[in-house]
Amino acid sequence: MGCGEAAAAGGGFFLLLRGIVLLLGVCKALCLEIKVSPKVRAFVGEQVTLKCSFKSSSPITESLTIDWTYRPFTSGQMETIFHYQSVPYPTTVGKFKERISWVGNVARGDASIAIQSPVMSDNGTFICSVRNPPDAYHNIPQTMLVVVERVFLPSVIVVVLLLVRMGRKIGVLKEKKKSGCKKSSIEVSDEPECTERDNCLGKLRNWCLNCVDTDEEDPY
Repeated sequence: MGCGEAAAAGGGFFLLLRGIVLLLGVCKALCLEIKVSPKVRAFVGEQVTLKCSFKSSSPITESLTIDWTYRPFTSGQMETIFHYQSVPYPTTVGKFKERISWVGNVARGDASIAIQSPVMSDNGTFICSVRNPPDAYHNIPQTMLVVVERVFLPSVIVVVLLLVRMGRKIGVLKEKKKSGCKKSSIEVSDEPECTERDNCLGKLRNWCLNCVDTDEEDPY
């Protein structure tokens, strides 16, 4: 490579480097930084908040706008579900009609919204976009919303405890059956002693059905 070619290559490199520096300087002065939660899990019927925060290099003015768009995981077009400029404008059409509410605060850099009564068909990608002139450039973060059915674990625990209690009661009745279904001297009951196998089975069934009411409540 000759001296002329080397000089030309060196000049091109410095021009590229200068352009990058200038671009970084412009972006630092005119860029918005937006942050969202990459993935949000929600439960059917329970309000969910989609958080979005932003930092602007310029003062907040009435020209600031916020847009939330939605696209389902399945094939479908992107649609605007919320717009803000001085006041919030939730969508008045489509599946999110009357279900979007504004929970943000632009003075604090908060552009969050909430979805009322989410359903599993709401699953999809949500994009928060903020513009605050003269800031012109910003990243485009996305939030994936996953709506699922809530599983009530306490109810499962209660069922297990009731089954354990029923098992204990059945064990006691089996012992009584072996001894001729005679009641102990300390057990108070108005029911007659059972003398036949059919009567014992009938009492077993009745005791099982009423075991929840006849036993003392176990703490859980």
